[in-house]
Amino acid sequence: MKKTIVYFFVGSFILLGMAGKCKKPKTPAPAEASLQVTLDPSANSVQSPAPLVSFPLKVTINSAMPSQGVTIVVTSKKDDGSSEPAFFTANQNTSTSVNDFTITNTPVSVVCITTVTVTSRSTASNTWTGTYRYSRKP
Repeated sequence: MKKTIVYFFVGSFILLGMAGKCKKPKTPAPAEASLQVTLDPSANSVQSPAPLVSFPLKVTINSAMPSQGVTIVVTSKKDDGSSEPAFFTANQNTSTSVNDFTITNTPVSVVCITTVTVTSRSTASNTWTGTYRYSRKP
């Protein structure tokens, strides 16, 4: 009788142990596509001085939109190496592929640099950064 009970428990543990090994392996989630962005004015460009008061900027996301959208941060500041804060900053969460911004408060007769950073809201390490330079003439 004791041997029967022992055999029953041993057999049960073996069956349960084998049943636990029959799970389907977890499939890793597909990797998010790297962000690909186009700026207008173009990234890495130097724009001719313009007598404008406000400067348009178009940010177009060409890659597949991340599931939770993106955050777009636009900053413009003097490109003189100073530690002065940016004179223009915009921060926008979006899931739209084309986004328009208007840069304001640009100082006169100073070369300025605009930095655009696009970050996936679902994968924070998926980012894109581009810059361009422009100036406002009197």
